[in-house]
Amino acid sequence: MKKVHINCDLGEGGEHDEQLMPHISACNIACGGHAGTLETMQHTVDLAMEHGVEIGSHPSYPDKENFGRLSIPMEKEELKRSLVAQIMSLKQIAEAEGAVLTHVKPHGALYNDAFHNAEVAQIIVDAILEFGKELVLYVAEGSVISELAKAKLQLKFEAFADRNYNVNGSLVNRQEPGALITKKEEVLQHLLTMVSNRKITTQKGQKINTFASTFCLHGDTPNSVEILEYLHRELPAKNIEIYKAR
Repeated sequence: MKKVHINCDLGEGGEHDEQLMPHISACNIACGGHAGTLETMQHTVDLAMEHGVEIGSHPSYPDKENFGRLSIPMEKEELKRSLVAQIMSLKQIAEAEGAVLTHVKPHGALYNDAFHNAEVAQIIVDAILEFGKELVLYVAEGSVISELAKAKLQLKFEAFADRNYNVNGSLVNRQEPGALITKKEEVLQHLLTMVSNRKITTQKGQKINTFASTFCLHGDTPNSVEILEYLHRELPAKNIEIYKAR
């Protein structure tokens, strides 16, 4: 049976982390930038260990007021220090519990800025390299950060099961209608097209190639539990199962 790697952004103050965790392969844990406290990080790490889920850091611009979804002008060193501190805080908690931090996935505006902004992308890469080359970086295909990081870090290309795309491979802005896919049947079809056909169907119907090996479903989508439980039931009928490290 083919395996699909599903990641989910958790530890962000949502109510459904405990229901989502059993159905995913990897979690990206908010570590104090856009959301998250030492207590929520600890709790989410414990949940991930219980369910055999890979643990990743989900750093962002330090902006809880706007949930990290606005670009924040910052000096290079200031942003790097913030990202290093966020990653370090989660890494220390995970290791204290006997777990391993496996990856880093930037959040929100930081992720989107790194798609096209070389300066921001380089800061993220430099922050991760403070921890060596063991951490895998989740990136969008065709992004500036993927080009900057490919010779320096391990990369895992990511696509979004619950987001619509522009023809250039970027995500439709959340402020635009239809940016988020919330109907479970549409999420399943979007995911199957990417996994089985290696194509992303854009919001306007074009097909673009994808070589993504991890697929994100957002934990803060109101019906995220319903969607994930539906995927968990329906994927085996397509000879696909959700990957688990153990």
